[in-house]
Parts: sequence; structure tokens; C-alpha cells
Amino acid sequence: MEGLWAPWRMEFLIEARSGGDECVFCTLPHEEGRLRENLVVARGRHAFVILNKYPYNNGHLLVVPYRHIAEYTGLTPAEHAECARLTSRSIEALAAEYRPDGFNLGMNLGKAAGAGIAGHVHQHIVPRWGGDTNFMPVIAETKSLPEHLRRTWDRLRPHLAAEDAPDGPSHRPEARG
Repeated sequence: MEGLWAPWRMEFLIEARSGGDECVFCTLPHEEGRLRENLVVARGRHAFVILNKYPYNNGHLLVVPYRHIAEYTGLTPAEHAECARLTSRSIEALAAEYRPDGFNLGMNLGKAAGAGIAGHVHQHIVPRWGGDTNFMPVIAETKSLPEHLRRTWDRLRPHLAAEDAPDGPSHRPEARG
């Protein structure tokens, strides 16, 4: 069996282990005045859009329900609908701003399926360009991302700001122990 090396993910693994029981998806979208710093691009009533802090490509977004739930099948109809709408709007925003040749959409449900945050369901939206795979990850063990995450936020936020719910999220995180 061949090994696949992804050393840029080590920071994520260390952070995930040291984070205790706190779920980043439950805290980051609710920190008022820190949306850009927390990479939260849009906040609806039932779900939000956030940039992946450890992206596979520039523009890698996550659509996440506010409610801390691991099972996709446990989402309410309102959560399903808003996640679908935010996914569509995110694809439109990425297409307008970055003009990718395609997209990967998907969920990793459960730790065995590769979920980095298995306890909180989320969908990945990864823009793809013809030829965006290269020798760097294989030979140099490095992923090349030409744009800083905050610049990506600055480019996508104007496209998605209208998605912000005027009366705020319908769900606030509860104390978890």
C-alpha cells in the first residue's frame, strides 16, 4: 500500500486534539464582530458558510447547520433547505469570482469516512480547475495555495452577504459538557 502524505494537515490535527469538547462550528459563527477573522462568509437562520481553514484549493467552503448534529438524516426540513440554498449560492459566488472549471461537493459522515469534525455535519464545496493537481503534494509534500484566506473572504463576502439573516441565526450554541 502506498502512503499519502499531507503534512499541511498537521496543524489541524494538533488543533483538533487540543480543542477539548468545544466545537469550532458551534462557536465561530456566533462571535459578533469577528466574522472575517473567523472566516465566516455568510450566516443564515439555520446554517452558515465558512471558509475551510485548511483548504484543498482556494475557495474551499463549508456549509454548516448551526445545530450541533452528526447525522445528516437528523437535519430538520428548514436546515436541509437552507443548506441546499447556501450551497447553490456559494457555487454561484465561487463561479462569479474565481471561474472554476468544476466543483467537488461532498460530506464525510463519521470518523471512518474521513470527517475531520465528525460530531457536526458539514458539506464541502471545493472549486476545481483543469490541471489544478500537480507534483507539489506528491514530490514536495506541499500544497500550493496562491491566495490568503482573508483575501478569499474579502472576495466572496460581497457575493454572499445578502444571505445573512436580518434577525440573526435561529440557533445559539448551548453549553456542552
